[in-house]
Order: sequence, then C-alpha cells, then structure tokens
Amino acid sequence: MIDIKDIRENPQRYKAGAKAKRIDVDIDRLLEIDGRLLSCRQRLQDIATEKNSVGKSIPKLADGDKQAAIARLSTLKEEEGQFNEEAKALQPEFEALMSQTPQPPADEVPLGEDDTQNVELRRWGVVREFDFEWKDHLELGAALDIIDVERGVKLAGTRNYFLKGDGAMLHWAVLRLAMDTMVGKGYTPMAVPLLMKDEAMQGTGYFPGAEEQTYRMERDGLNLAGTAEVPVTAYHSGEILAEERLPIKSVAMSTCFRREAGAAGKDTRGLYRIHQFDKVEQVIIAENDEEKSKQYHQEILSNSEAVMQALQLPYRVVNVCTGDLGRGQVQKYDIEAWMPSRRGYGETHSASRFYEFQARRMNLRYRTAKKKTVFCHTLNNTVIASPRILIPILELNQNADGSVNVPKVLIPYMQGKDVIRAR
Repeated sequence: MIDIKDIRENPQRYKAGAKAKRIDVDIDRLLEIDGRLLSCRQRLQDIATEKNSVGKSIPKLADGDKQAAIARLSTLKEEEGQFNEEAKALQPEFEALMSQTPQPPADEVPLGEDDTQNVELRRWGVVREFDFEWKDHLELGAALDIIDVERGVKLAGTRNYFLKGDGAMLHWAVLRLAMDTMVGKGYTPMAVPLLMKDEAMQGTGYFPGAEEQTYRMERDGLNLAGTAEVPVTAYHSGEILAEERLPIKSVAMSTCFRREAGAAGKDTRGLYRIHQFDKVEQVIIAENDEEKSKQYHQEILSNSEAVMQALQLPYRVVNVCTGDLGRGQVQKYDIEAWMPSRRGYGETHSASRFYEFQARRMNLRYRTAKKKTVFCHTLNNTVIASPRILIPILELNQNADGSVNVPKVLIPYMQGKDVIRAR
C-alpha cells in the first residue's frame, strides 16, 4: 500500500512507475475519488462542529429562535447522512485503486518490458564443458531411480513428481544446508502454517494480482501459500514493535504451492516449473531507513550467493527490469544458475526490497526512541528452493558412467555418500 499523501504530491511519479511496471491503474481516477472523499470528510467535520455549536445554544434561545435552531439541526443531520452515504459509496473504489497502485521502482532499476531485458551484474563459477554425451536431470533421475514424474502425474496431474531414495535425500540435504547456513548467521528459524487468510495474502501484496496462481480452499476461505514469505512477513501484522527489536531476521522452510496458471506449454518437461516444492526463505523486518534497507538487500543477496558457492554451482546475478517487477517491489535481484538442459541460466532466487509497501498493508509499525510510530521496511529472498536446484546439481555433477557426484558440502547430509549410483 502506498501513502496517499505521497501520491497527491507526486502523481506523475506514480503514473510513470505504473507504466514502467506495466501495471494498469488509473491514478487520475484515484485522485478524483480521493478528492471527493476529502471533501466529504471536511464537510462532515464542519457539520459536526456546527451541530455542536447549535446544540449548545438551544437552551439559551427564545422560543422562536429555538425552533429555528432545532430545524437547523434537523437539516444538518440530513446533510450528514447524505455525506456519510457518499463517502461509504466511494470508499470501496478508493481502496481498490489504492491496492492496485504499484510502488515506483528505484532509480537504479533498469527500464524494460520483461525478463529478457534484465541486466546482468556479475557471474560466479565456471560453466562445465562435457567431454561425453551428458544427460538432463530427468534422464539421470530415471536411470538412477531417484525421480519419478510418471507416477507423480498419475496421482496428482501434470507438473507433479516423486523424489525417491537418494533423490529425496539430496532434496532434503540442500534444504538442511540452507537452514543451517542461515541459523549460523543469526537468523531465527521458524516453522510456519501454510494455509493463509486473505488478509495475509493482501498484506504481503499477493492479492490482488496473484489469485490465479494461488490454490484456494474455498470451503474454508483459506489459501495455500506460495512462499513462506507470506506467514513470516505477516507474523507481526497489526503490531507496534519496539525499535530496539529491529531488525528482525527470520528464516523458514516450507512447502510451497503454485498453480502455474497461464504456463500451459511452458517448461513442461522436468522439475523447473512445478506445482509443489520446498523452499527456505529469509525475511527481514527493518527500520524505516532507505539506506539501511539497501544494505539489508545486499545482505540477503550475499546469503544466497554463499549457499550457491558452497554448492559450487555457477550462477549469475541480474538486476531485474521494471517490467519484471511485482507491484510492491522497489528493486529485485535474481540469481540464475547455469542449467545444461536449458542451455543457459535459469532463475533460482529472487531478492526483493519493499520499503513500506507491505508494512502499510499489514499495519506493521514500530515506535522510535522519540515515541513516533512509523511503518517498518520489509525484505525477503530465497535461500534455496528444491527440487529446482536439483536440476543444476544433478546435471553439472554427472559422470560419464551415469553416476552423479554429491557436492562436498552435502556429503554429511547424505550419510557420508559421495556418489549417487544406479542400484
């Protein structure tokens, strides 16, 4: 949610921001409705003041004047009802337009229409060149009997799968590595609920906009979260925190659910775009300070890069362009791992900063040392998401005989196993 005062003062900034993000919202209509609401509220305040004054004067008036004053009170009450009804009728449209208004991107965000125009910032690692005919992760998974897509589809429909044996162990190993890394950095681990009320989805900015991507439990009015960002960020919603508690740094591991609506025919093969996966997510709730937010943004990005480097996976970092940003994001960095089967880099992490956007929606505030109440800043980033990360792990660590070397950092989590072989 945006501060309406800032929109009033800088309408062109918000029009340009919406255009850059390719989000359709009528800022002029929003300001028109806002103006009418302000007029209604001002008139209601004037009416309340006059009613109070007239009411106090009645006992002191002569009979003729008293009747005139009573008649005036009646007129004021009628006008009050009319203005209240007008404000009540305008409020839903105002709230809908406000919820659709995107936060303008930071100046350092490159202009662009989609992910093809994201700007590469740096690369890490060396892309492996094979001297044998390599297999993709599904071929490896089937030969090693560690991935079974066929039975996943049989039981749960398209974009579903089973991980078996060493495949399941490898999946859990990367998640445990990510959790241990973050707890070691002082982040508080959290086990979170996966079913979220609409308020939590709205507060974190997923509604409106991501309804079609969300599995909704209609009978109970609940939603399966697509990321632990939702419960962790919303954990303190509606609260006023003490400034000395900030920043609050949390990490959660959860199963995530996404419908992938609109992805028909896209990335249908393999584990890249699936309905259910597990993810370790880091969240920071911070002070209302843009420079500190930028520093925290670099911190959460660095945390994820450290995990990728520990896994020895070549990757690149991109500065996401305006057209590929979400409604609430000020800036986002993606980490993309090299995946032989995609013949290029594929997204594995997204690090986002929001400033006040989510906190305003959730009414998440803190009290400063000067007793002033202000909105928090929020940030989040993937630490690791699996099984997508298994794509580069399996493909880049395969051997000519079809076996797969386990990354050294994961061997302790694999009960000492250093090579996955066919049974």
